Amino acid sequence: MDVIRTILALLEPHIIELVGAVLAAVIGRAAIEAKRRWGIEIEARHREALHSALMTGIRAALGRGLTGQPAVDYAIGYAQESVPDALAKLRPAEAVLQQIARRYMDAR
Repeated sequence: MDVIRTILALLEPHIIELVGAVLAAVIGRAAIEAKRRWGIEIEARHREALHSALMTGIRAALGRGLTGQPAVDYAIGYAQESVPDALAKLRPAEAVLQQIARRYMDAR
């Protein structure tokens, strides 16, 4: 019995170290997964907000009698005012914003 206790006493620090390493790996993996999952959800919310703002901007522009490029410019300006956080996070090119706004205008 004394031999077993001695062996366990010698192995205890290594067992604790091993358990700590396993726990750190599990926590690290969970953190990566959480960042991936919530990051995607946040990006999706920004995308939805941007599209909604562009659609609302087009509706407002058409309601004011604007058409063509002036309507697109109005919608983009509206989006810049309405959802600056989404634009800052997504950083779409101006051409992309124009294309989305034109698509919403053409759908009307």
